[in-house]
Amino acid sequence: MDMKPETNMAFAKKIMAEFAASTGLSNAEKSPRRYLWTDAFAVCNFLELYRRTGDESWRNLALCLVDQVHCVLGRHRQDNPRSGWISGLGEEDGHRHPTGGGLRIGKQLGERGPGEPYDDRLEWDRDGQYYHYLTKWMHALNQVSRAMENPLFNLWAMELARAAHTGFVHVLADGSKRMYWKMSIDLSRPLVPSMGLHDPLDGWITYAQLQATALKFSKTPALDLGPEIADMRALCQGKTWTTEDPLGIGGLLSDAYKTMQLIVTGGFTETGLPNDLLEASLPGLEACSGSRSLKLPADYRLAFRELGMAIGLHAVERIEGLMAQNPKLFAGNRVVQALMKHLKRYAGLGEAIEAFWLAPQNRQTQTWMEHLDINSVMLATSLAPDGYLQL
Repeated sequence: MDMKPETNMAFAKKIMAEFAASTGLSNAEKSPRRYLWTDAFAVCNFLELYRRTGDESWRNLALCLVDQVHCVLGRHRQDNPRSGWISGLGEEDGHRHPTGGGLRIGKQLGERGPGEPYDDRLEWDRDGQYYHYLTKWMHALNQVSRAMENPLFNLWAMELARAAHTGFVHVLADGSKRMYWKMSIDLSRPLVPSMGLHDPLDGWITYAQLQATALKFSKTPALDLGPEIADMRALCQGKTWTTEDPLGIGGLLSDAYKTMQLIVTGGFTETGLPNDLLEASLPGLEACSGSRSLKLPADYRLAFRELGMAIGLHAVERIEGLMAQNPKLFAGNRVVQALMKHLKRYAGLGEAIEAFWLAPQNRQTQTWMEHLDINSVMLATSLAPDGYLQL
């Protein structure tokens, strides 16, 4: 990296302080501007800054953000005739179970009504629920539970997992199960019926993570995600994960590291899955490294998608350390060892992405400013990735 670790941290602090102020988290004069994906990464970043500095203001921002997300995205939109918690619970029960009905995406436009025609372009700007955003929030809540040693946040994550699973997973005529990609705010109807490429994978790994944490806190957790884990495992059978989307590639690498950490602690038994995920990432990395897209000017690039890949490449660095620390588990895994040799060749790709978006002129473009919150927060994650990557 061109920047020293201390400079990376200083810049990550600056980004996250500005994000907290501009989105109404630390500045009470601003109305809260909440977006579930961005806020999930932000919670992890605040926890990492707290871990690295010991400054409790960062921890407090993480906890305040959790509360604000639940009170904003767990409730109906202000421009909707419905009000209250999207779960349908009363005020008191809703505060006790804020994720029981899922969480809104936080898009600018309201969801498509039951009688409105589908518009592919417009749907991107409409509210609803995305499964892959919900799993990111489950992960963030789990990280808070681990950092605070408080089982409540993980319980909320498990309640969210159950609500999401009930809403998104459906049974086909032949008895098999599939997932919807986007659901209505109240999870009553699909808005986009196709299944996301990595959604079952996200669910399987995230549910296992939540279950492992619950068992760490209690031998008899309040919720058991065993049936949901079995569903997701079945949905993943026979699937191929290869993608040329930089964000998807980063997700595969991050998931590989997550599963390996869970294997070390006994929270995941499918020891072959990390091999599959690392192998699936290679064609996409090769395609991206040879593509003209990473040589284009900033106006023609989407920072958050590229930074997702950079975060995943940080996971590769950590996988190597994890294998060295646990030789009994991984020394005999020649497949992973061979894959790591290939993957380490792409370390420079992540460095180049970070360096590009750290250049001030590239953060003045229209494409950066149009996605300012998500771009900034994911740049901070790439500069200080352990809050997101380390279980």
